[in-house]
Amino acid sequence: MAISDSDNSFTEESQTPLLEGTVAGAVDYKGNPVLRANSGGWRSASFMIGVEMAERFSYVGIGCNLITYLTEQLGQSTVTAAENVNAWTGTAQLLPLLGASIADSFLGRYRTIVIATLIYILGLGLLTLSVVLPSLTDYVDTNKSMSCCPKLIVILFFFSLYLVAVVQGGHKPCIQAFGADQFDGEDPEERNAKSSFFNWWFLGVCGSAAVAILALSYIQDNISWGLGFGIPCILMIIALVIFLLGTRTYRYCIKRDETSPFVRIGGVFVAAIRNCHTTRSAIAIEEEACGTSHHSSEQFKFLNKALLSLDCHKEEGKACTISEVEEAKAGLRLFPIWATSLVYAIVYAQHSTFFTEQGATLDRTLFPGFKIPAASLQSFINLAIVLFIPIYDLIFVPIARAFTAKPSGITMLQRIGIGMLLSATCMVVAALVEIKRLNTAKEFGLVDKPNVTIPMSVWWLVPQYVLSGIADVFTLVGLQEFFYDQVPIELRSVGIALYQSILGLGSLLSSLLVSVIEEATGGYGRYSWFSDNLNRAHLDYFYWLLAGLSVVAFAAYLYFAKSYIYNRPVNIVPS
Repeated sequence: MAISDSDNSFTEESQTPLLEGTVAGAVDYKGNPVLRANSGGWRSASFMIGVEMAERFSYVGIGCNLITYLTEQLGQSTVTAAENVNAWTGTAQLLPLLGASIADSFLGRYRTIVIATLIYILGLGLLTLSVVLPSLTDYVDTNKSMSCCPKLIVILFFFSLYLVAVVQGGHKPCIQAFGADQFDGEDPEERNAKSSFFNWWFLGVCGSAAVAILALSYIQDNISWGLGFGIPCILMIIALVIFLLGTRTYRYCIKRDETSPFVRIGGVFVAAIRNCHTTRSAIAIEEEACGTSHHSSEQFKFLNKALLSLDCHKEEGKACTISEVEEAKAGLRLFPIWATSLVYAIVYAQHSTFFTEQGATLDRTLFPGFKIPAASLQSFINLAIVLFIPIYDLIFVPIARAFTAKPSGITMLQRIGIGMLLSATCMVVAALVEIKRLNTAKEFGLVDKPNVTIPMSVWWLVPQYVLSGIADVFTLVGLQEFFYDQVPIELRSVGIALYQSILGLGSLLSSLLVSVIEEATGGYGRYSWFSDNLNRAHLDYFYWLLAGLSVVAFAAYLYFAKSYIYNRPVNIVPS
């Protein structure tokens, strides 16, 4: 089967003239031009959504209750376990930058997805093996330290865990970019469908994650950790089969016979630095001598010096073209948006760590004789997303469109900003609920009894989970669409990876922040903000800190968003 993904030698120059109804810049799995009517669109994108739902079920099913496994099965402290969860999550979210770069430059998205999925299955299989080996259950004592476990099995566990993180870095950005590639941006109907694709993609992913949290956390807590990790492995095998079944319907991007975008963008910065001492008068003299005029945008003017060859007769390639300079400027414009979104990602990292630990101390009785797992509360985030996305797409967007005349109702940056405000509100609510929890513990004399359930319903935590979910509909979906849309076409996998890297670096920053605060507030007989006895800890202080950081980050985001120039202009709906 001759897959003609973006890594093939199939170039634009080798194409036959396009027939009416064919999709420009795309071919089928044999390398032939494709008709819009019988390829791509929702039919092909549905395969991607199905595969990603399986992948998210697997990833979330491992991560949602990981802190419980580390504390109860491996005997780690709350702080150590939280740091390990954040480090693993951060690694998994940062590696898409590497995976996407390899896919866009060498392997292509299709091949990267297939290879990554095969290794993903291997990692999940080894992870399952590490928790079912008899020696692990024979030697682990939950009241002792991690050193009680056989070292080889612990090494196998963490090796498998990080193998999943590594290959997820190749799978995650490529499957989403490949799904969006199934819509032709030049066709008005498919262009609008592509905007909806990101919404429904997120709905499918979050619905799958909600099921994973509810089902697997219960299985892991009450039946078997081996079964809880084994089910994702089986599901990923099914996902690979589903993906391969859609091969004949996919649209594959044609590899352009031109310089790599990484080389082009890097060349602009090198040329600008080389010409850094060139004066404005030298620019004018060159334009007069060569009979040219550099009509470039006003932002990042220092990059305009890359346009200069200082010798109009030099060989081709010494001076950058205006399109290359504008491409570099477009990449540079993304950085402030990326940086100011990091605090949102730090807040996002709390869902699977301290939010879960809070829930473990509260009354989780659903009915007599049945307690819900603390990790299952994370499903409220996904349920909020599943319920709100149809409202957003079918009600909010049409109403907003009537006022703004924009196809998406509001701009991508406006959408991201609204979510940031909701995230800050979530932290305020979380801090207030934590104050209520601490006061209840004091009222019933449970401050020094961390293993006794506090007589306060776990449903008090629901508002902060729901607010987090609604914030994600705005910010996370907005970031996905923004970074996919605003990078050069050849780098769209990297664009999705840039979005992922926000969450990854946010998790690592969260881990660093927790370590610094633990060092500053603990020791010398004091209880730190993150004491193992949460009744003596001060998660409320931590949440107030995050709320304040969120407000500061939003102010910085607003400043940069106001001056942002879209790489491709936002279309207006005809009246």
